Amino acid sequence: MSEYLVNIKNERLSFFTPAGEVKALNDVSLHLKEGEVLGIVGESGSGKSVTAYSLMGITAYPGRLIGGSLEFNGHEIEKMSEKELRKVRGNEISIIFQDPMTSLNPVYSIGNQIREVIMLHTDKNKQQANERAKELLTLVGINEPEKRLKQYPHELSGGMRQRVMIAIALACEPKLLIADEPTTALDVTIQAQILELMMDLKEKLGMAIIMITHDLGVVANMCDRIAVMYAGKVVEYGTTDDIFYRPSHEYTKGLIRSIPKLTEKEHNKLVPIEGSPVDMLNPPAGCPFAPRCRACMKICLREMPPYTDLTDIHYSACWLMQKKEFDKQQDSKTQKGDA
Repeated sequence: MSEYLVNIKNERLSFFTPAGEVKALNDVSLHLKEGEVLGIVGESGSGKSVTAYSLMGITAYPGRLIGGSLEFNGHEIEKMSEKELRKVRGNEISIIFQDPMTSLNPVYSIGNQIREVIMLHTDKNKQQANERAKELLTLVGINEPEKRLKQYPHELSGGMRQRVMIAIALACEPKLLIADEPTTALDVTIQAQILELMMDLKEKLGMAIIMITHDLGVVANMCDRIAVMYAGKVVEYGTTDDIFYRPSHEYTKGLIRSIPKLTEKEHNKLVPIEGSPVDMLNPPAGCPFAPRCRACMKICLREMPPYTDLTDIHYSACWLMQKKEFDKQQDSKTQKGDA
């Protein structure tokens, strides 16, 4: 057995469209232990959701895995049939989607939708499933659960709908919960409540969480580790402290510069990352961030940078880090020569 609950190695995934091949994921490697929280951050189109969805085998045509391996809890996901994957989805991996109104069926009651999941994945009858549904609503902090089970999605607030989605995701007590920007459609106060709820449930149930977001502020207090993605590639990976206090990739630095800082006395303007993301139909030969990078060098445009290991668990794909390591080695040789 692997020491990791999730172990993605060199994943390459493309979408084959009439316009050509879109290389959505390019050599992505990630791992996650039981009970840990991994944040995947990056702007729209960076490959965050595709990476997580591929673990559940839901990157259907025109998406296709063309390289690498995906291991989850002893399963080799890329080798499993659709029938085998259906046993894993819901039971071992669950997902919370971004907008609960597009995930919940408007013509079925809340109780009907929760009971369906429970009865599909367990041997409980309707009455037992109803009792379990009430337990789940209580667990996620919804008052008057018996009343709520009879209501329809449009009768609940945005925060309550998201809590219902969390209840459905937790119905079978999964080992891994994927949260795909679960707070984007909510106001700030409700966002904080939902994130706090997820962390409380993580401690109670001992599950691991993959938090997908474009907001670094969301993952600051939640995650053990953070993967920063850009153009289908993990450009930097490390602990939360590494990413926030010792960022090494220029894209990571750009994301941090764009976060409003309440501690500053002067009202300084936010510094945006100028330019647009690369065209994934025609990706560049070199670093995909090079056209938008302030510190771009000639080699950045020609060749994809290798990973530089900064610590055992902190690495970055940036030529500047390669240059820094090379200069360090040269200085060390010079000092030895002088000695």
